[in-house]
Amino acid sequence: MGWHPFLRVNDAVKIRPVDGKEEWQPISALVGHPGENWAGEVECGHEERLRCHLLIHWEVGYEQCWIIATDLPNEECQVAWYSLRFWIEGGFKDQKRGGWQWHQTKMRDPRRAGRLWLAMAVATLWVVSVGGQAEAQEEAEHGHQGSCQEPVTREREESCFLRGRLSIEAALLRGESLPLGRFVPQPWPSQLRPLLKVVSGWLKRQREKQRQRREKARRKQRKREQRRRQKTYP
Repeated sequence: MGWHPFLRVNDAVKIRPVDGKEEWQPISALVGHPGENWAGEVECGHEERLRCHLLIHWEVGYEQCWIIATDLPNEECQVAWYSLRFWIEGGFKDQKRGGWQWHQTKMRDPRRAGRLWLAMAVATLWVVSVGGQAEAQEEAEHGHQGSCQEPVTREREESCFLRGRLSIEAALLRGESLPLGRFVPQPWPSQLRPLLKVVSGWLKRQREKQRQRREKARRKQRKREQRRRQKTYP
């Protein structure tokens, strides 16, 4: 379809330059410390070989380096593009508890579910376009509108999905005409965002919540096993 792969790979994968003059070595040998980066055309995989362009960058504050394999020339792409992948996680949230509540459905017929997914897909495009247009207008009014050479530096305070949904609901409550919205392109990311310092108290609470969730899951598992043992069959 003419799409370009842009995949993150493991640092244990072995590579060598395309000229084949050097020995195979793990990717981890190219970048060993935060703040370092490397780019070049290589062959990946000692057994199943793949010729590709490799981008490696270890941002200061990150636990691991980012290793991206692509067919794009090194001068035409940025490692930071891979950060757009995190939008996928936001899309999962929008489809479930944070948006259309898909996790509450009791449908089992794939045909019925397919019709509902079509409606959810169209609705998602609608609210994102409305929210994106509202965000672009706000940035233009406050002088935060960026260009392709100078990306927007202000953090997004709420998702375009949420903003669009609230805008449509507000128009309904006020009896106004519903906004249609439009998609406003954003500049491609050119650098990774720095990690914020984690507060020790917040980290402790998160660990306690994880412990409680694991304990709750274990209790449920024990109850299921107990019911399974008590269940008799004719």
